[in-house]
Formats: sequence, structure tokens, C-alpha cells
Amino acid sequence: MSQQCIDPIVGKILAGWRYDISGLAPEMRGDYEDHFRSCEYCRSHQKIHRMIDVGLIALASVSAGVFLLAFAVIHYLGPRHALIMEIAALAGFALSALIWMGVAVATPAPVTMLDAARQGARRVHDRLPAEIRQRLPEELRMKITGT
Repeated sequence: MSQQCIDPIVGKILAGWRYDISGLAPEMRGDYEDHFRSCEYCRSHQKIHRMIDVGLIALASVSAGVFLLAFAVIHYLGPRHALIMEIAALAGFALSALIWMGVAVATPAPVTMLDAARQGARRVHDRLPAEIRQRLPEELRMKITGT
């Protein structure tokens, strides 16, 4: 891995944006996409940032699930002070959901996950026999192949 960016000015701009160019208009992002193709340093930092974003969403999802499970267990068992514990579990779920939404809105992680799902679907589609591919609705084929 390269220890320095090949164009420090562009690298600093991208670092300030957390290596996220998804919000740029397509005609404006060309130079930045070219930079990512040629700069190993920025590409590796972009991957690290996306892994952190996806990890935060996954962690918030697991946390929300655990709080819902805790609420269900407390509600089922009905221990002493159940109301207080149920409120605490629901508050934990609400906080986890709020964090999940904050990360989803503030980062390109959902777009990254959607792109990964599309690439996986495209790989599966390309491996299907031609007769099965032809049976898929035209709209679905267009979404999968991108054409």
C-alpha cells in the first residue's frame, strides 16, 4: 500500500468528505473517481471508512434487536419492577434506532450495501441459464443488469 496520496490536494478534499463522493453530481465526480482508481492510499482509506460505516449500522441493528429481545423477555417473565425495565428496554431500542438512522443518513453506507447487493444479484443473474434469465420480468432484469 502506498504511504502517501498521489495528489495531496485532492486527497485532502476527499479526506474532508470522509472519502464519500456519492452526493456529488455525476458530471462533477469524474475526476474524483479517476483519483480513486489511480490512488491506492485514498482507495484504502475509502474502504476503511465504508467498513466503519457498515459496522456502525450493523452494531446499532444488533443493539436494537437485543433491546427488543430484553423487552420481550421482561414482558413475558413479568418480574418485579417490570414497568421500569420495560421502559428502559424500549428507551435503549429507541436510542439504537436513532443511532441507526443517524448513521444511515450521515454516511453512504446504505448506498454501499445496495451496490454490493446489486453486484451479487448481477453475478447470480449472469450464472443463470439463458432460459431462466428470459423468464425474469423485464423490469427486474433491467434493475439487475443496469441496462
